[in-house]
Amino acid sequence: MTRIKRLAAVATAAAVAALVPLAVAPAAQARTSEATHYGMTWEVLNYGPSGTVQVGGPGGTASDAYQGDTAPWVSLPVLCLNKDGRPAPAGISLGFYNGWALGSVALSRPVKGSELTSAAAANEVCRSTFGRTWRQAEFHDGHYGPNYSETGGWTFWASGSLPQGVRFWTYINDQNANPWN
Repeated sequence: MTRIKRLAAVATAAAVAALVPLAVAPAAQARTSEATHYGMTWEVLNYGPSGTVQVGGPGGTASDAYQGDTAPWVSLPVLCLNKDGRPAPAGISLGFYNGWALGSVALSRPVKGSELTSAAAANEVCRSTFGRTWRQAEFHDGHYGPNYSETGGWTFWASGSLPQGVRFWTYINDQNANPWN
């Protein structure tokens, strides 16, 4: 009889153990439906000729391109880019640290970093705000050299008018410095 009781206890424990992942899964899924990592942010650095703006996060700013610098519960606009191939106007000196984005930039409505669960989610913020050709700007969007064939990082120039003193979410494709990382 004790052998039967032991078998029944083992069977009951196995059945309960099999059900535990089902009970835990929704909570785990709910936790991962929000981004929880610090994200990289940039700001306006300079205004240039012909309605251009330089954005970035080099020395002297709070930007961290390696681990992110802004908590995911903070609401900031997304830096959006419409890369339409326009050339840089005269008067901008281009190089690795200050390329041309080949388009225009604008800021979305403020969005909590936790809502930016992927690059696609950030791109959708830009598309829903400005149209299908827009996406979140990326750290390496600056181009320089012959026919803009080289890419750099840390800052770039683009057409646009952005407010100074405002931080904004900016994507980096080769580091874990995005809210979704």
